[in-house]
Amino acid sequence: MENSGTGARTDDLFDLTGKTALVTGGSRGLGRAMVLAFARAGADVVIASRKLPACEQVAREVEQTGVRALPVSAHMGRWDDIDGLVDAAYQHFGKVDILVNNAGMSPVAPSSEETGEDLFDKIVAVNFKGPFRLSSLIGRRMADGEGGSIINISSSGAIFPAPSFGPYAGAKAGLNALTGVFAREYGPKVRVNTISAGPFLTDIAKSWGEESRTGLRSASGRPGDPDEIITTALYLASPSSSYTTSSFIRVDGGLY
Repeated sequence: MENSGTGARTDDLFDLTGKTALVTGGSRGLGRAMVLAFARAGADVVIASRKLPACEQVAREVEQTGVRALPVSAHMGRWDDIDGLVDAAYQHFGKVDILVNNAGMSPVAPSSEETGEDLFDKIVAVNFKGPFRLSSLIGRRMADGEGGSIINISSSGAIFPAPSFGPYAGAKAGLNALTGVFAREYGPKVRVNTISAGPFLTDIAKSWGEESRTGLRSASGRPGDPDEIITTALYLASPSSSYTTSSFIRVDGGLY
């Protein structure tokens, strides 16, 4: 990707005009926040999640900003769905410049012993297998073309694991490792980075207790608002991060 240079205007640093971004889990939560931010920065957006009506709703919001949107129903734990998603994106837009592996699932199990094989496989498939397949397909096309940026949305659970979500923590730790793998495999034209997200007040927070929604054991003392991930995502998506790759960036309010 092009170097942004040192003389760029501040309001141009995150300009994504002419770019195409694909965001998995893009219909709600952090994914939706990033989709809308990319659109406001000028990028066309592919919005992928399991529920097509939800993707279509966000696509209508995107189109109100004056750029194009493609809603696609795809399950990130299924390779056939992922292959179809890639085909749809390239057929519609001809390229993908920015890939955000955001889709995930984090169910809490009563114990490790009581975690069934089906649940284990689903968690690993969505959080690890899917990003591996999608990054390998799009990363290769980026490397053979004009380059691009891959952003893996990981979790503080990978660095602060707890017994109630062992498979999720392990899958996200594996995703962190993939960042380094793909940065080396598809560099220098493709940059690959991790955002390690902490607790955010997305839909999943509705099931939290009041104490968890208003306080947190962190330097900031609170969960994040979804919009607080935007500037980190824009930085990594844009040419402004031309010398940032294989990096691990915590956006978690200073958890400890």
